[in-house]
Amino acid sequence: MQQKDPALVDRETIKNGFFQEMVRAAESMGIKALCDESRRKSREDTLAKRPDGADVWVFAYGSLMWNPAFHFVERRTVRLYGYHRSFCLSTPLGRGSPECPGLVLGLDRGGSVQGVALRIDEALVEEELDVIWSREMVTGSYSPTWVRLKDEGGNRIHGIAFVMRRDCDRYAGHLTMEETAARISRAVGRLGPCSDYLENTVTAMDEIGIADGYMHDLRDRVRALQSMESAAQ
Repeated sequence: MQQKDPALVDRETIKNGFFQEMVRAAESMGIKALCDESRRKSREDTLAKRPDGADVWVFAYGSLMWNPAFHFVERRTVRLYGYHRSFCLSTPLGRGSPECPGLVLGLDRGGSVQGVALRIDEALVEEELDVIWSREMVTGSYSPTWVRLKDEGGNRIHGIAFVMRRDCDRYAGHLTMEETAARISRAVGRLGPCSDYLENTVTAMDEIGIADGYMHDLRDRVRALQSMESAAQ
């Protein structure tokens, strides 16, 4: 199993508003947290679009794979068509700083992506989605979207995916792999090094058996850059 990141935040920390406080402390950078009412409305609007008879699954493609921090009762490896995993959201907070912004994952248009579907007990849907929204919808950079997921047995299930908003002013999907690797190799924030976020994600994918050549290549480039920087010191 992968080594636990010491900067991981748990369920209670999220419920107590850790991410909202982190953003509010940095409002001078022009980043504002969604208010409680906006976050609640987003969650309710998403649930109102729930397909008839569908269970509530959440699609995990990044940190939700290795630190879900919410209660779920079933887990499946699945594929989503029409989107790909991308370091397309710039962050000057959790995994970066104003001087050296990091990057975190989002679902960007095109291709397909493997990840994990996590099913929430029907009796706990409201409570657990509140935890997820408090974490994933801090600033509204993602659009919660109902998608069709295909599991390894060929079964189709509906799930909620957090899709990157390309109109977000911190959208960074235009970066080359070299630019992405350079930023990830240097950035450090309140949650720790951005490179740890990448390493944890790749490790989680390896443990599940998910193949993603881009992520492994990016991990290797970041390691090489950090080795060069270390040798130069």
